[in-house]
Amino acid sequence: MTDLPIDVLARAAGTVGDRWSMLIVAALAGGGRRYGELADDVPGISTNVLAARLGALADAGLVIGEPYSPRPDRLRYELTAEGRALLDALMALAAWGAAQLGSGDEASAPRHAPCGTALELRWHCPACDVDVDPGDAGAPEVFHA
Repeated sequence: MTDLPIDVLARAAGTVGDRWSMLIVAALAGGGRRYGELADDVPGISTNVLAARLGALADAGLVIGEPYSPRPDRLRYELTAEGRALLDALMALAAWGAAQLGSGDEASAPRHAPCGTALELRWHCPACDVDVDPGDAGAPEVFHA
């Protein structure tokens, strides 16, 4: 059985562990958005929470704000390379959540746009060319920092 590295998970959760941060990252998955567009794309978020979370995500290096209007200062936000890397984890979490809520049917699965096939989530060892069950992998090998 894999021993999950609690300290690494705690640091990750501290950065993006709240629902608003995850929803903001998800809203930016399709490309850059202006502040007002993000407010519309993340239902229920207040403007002060949106501003605070964008600041925290920028401080963590996951989001960058590019000015598009100097007066008043207005920014268009987009994911950095690190922010885009987070999308894999969020897609896995969303798939797990859909399954837990009983809505994990074929229609809610992420799809390959060109052919429409549902995508599969897997851990794969490229050296051995085998799929690996995370429960069978050793924690140091899987989660080496």
